[in-house]
Amino acid sequence: MIADSRRLPRFLLTAGSLYIAWYFLYHQVLLPSQTLDVALCQHIASVSSAVLRALGFASTVKHTYLYLNGYHMVSVGWQCDGLPLMALFAIFIVAYPGPWRTKLWFVPLGILAIHVLNILRVVALALNQYYSRSTFEFNHHYTFALVVYAFIFWFWTIWVRRYAGRTPSAPSSPAVPTSTPTSVNAA
Repeated sequence: MIADSRRLPRFLLTAGSLYIAWYFLYHQVLLPSQTLDVALCQHIASVSSAVLRALGFASTVKHTYLYLNGYHMVSVGWQCDGLPLMALFAIFIVAYPGPWRTKLWFVPLGILAIHVLNILRVVALALNQYYSRSTFEFNHHYTFALVVYAFIFWFWTIWVRRYAGRTPSAPSSPAVPTSTPTSVNAA
């Protein structure tokens, strides 16, 4: 995927450095304060509840606890808010060669897509818990993890294939006519 083998060490070094910076930022600042994680968890729970209501279920939410027909189905914890996955996705796009102008819209689009996928995952897990409690743990830990990681990888490959190799193109110059057009008078 990285066409020039000289780019691979640069990508790995950049991605590794950004990941280490993210890790310390997250564990030293964001996780202890819990402000961002709590906001994300509450948003995921409330939007998931709204989706379930739109599907015809009696769903309510209290803080980060999602209820379906009066029964507690799932709790959205900081481990499942998708924030580290969003950061990892952003790190890969930023570290990979490509035009910054494109990165400025592709990274937020990818983060939004991961967030929406995470909301759909919570909706599916709530329905899974409601209809088939015995399969909940497996689907929570394996099936949905595989789906989310596969989606992130697929979205990253879109970046690599469509945008990473491109450089911002210069505006094309207008074609120079080879002969002078003649004018026609409508008389």
